[in-house]
Amino acid sequence: MSNPFDCITEFIFVENVVSPADVILVPGANHPKLMEKAADLYKQGMAPYILPSGGYKPHVGTTEWEYLRKIAIENGIPEEAILKEDKAQHTLENARFSLEVLHRNNIVPRKAIVVCKAGHARRSLLCYQAEFPIECEFLVSPCVDRYEITKENWFLSEVGINRVMNEVKKIGTYFGAIIPSWIK
Repeated sequence: MSNPFDCITEFIFVENVVSPADVILVPGANHPKLMEKAADLYKQGMAPYILPSGGYKPHVGTTEWEYLRKIAIENGIPEEAILKEDKAQHTLENARFSLEVLHRNNIVPRKAIVVCKAGHARRSLLCYQAEFPIECEFLVSPCVDRYEITKENWFLSEVGINRVMNEVKKIGTYFGAIIPSWIK
């Protein structure tokens, strides 16, 4: 059965089949499943590096990068495979500062895997697309967040509706000014 909000579902929840890439990107959060999934992809040989991103957040008590790095190490990822971006305060900065880290490490990403929360997939993808070279291909490999919000159930709870509709608002706020720069 078709619902009037199916277009929102299809827009927000992005997921691709992953294949080997140059780096696994993890926009900051204090959600262990993000790094657990990134670690699994690394162990499958999907990329030689993981780049978690995120600055200091009072509710985390440290940087999101440090929080995610610790989980990566606990999951058997060697320290030399974990790149460092610990300044970003929002998703556009996660993307912008991550590209700077890659350049400093002489990594030119042609393909990247983005590991993010399922309900954050479209905004994450758009942020990395806005900051990285147009030639870079992105594959989104989402995980379920602590609220268990998925493509199949977001519309069944108040928290799911609020979180997904907040993503729609943030996308409008973030990209209203950026879209003109994409037109060539």
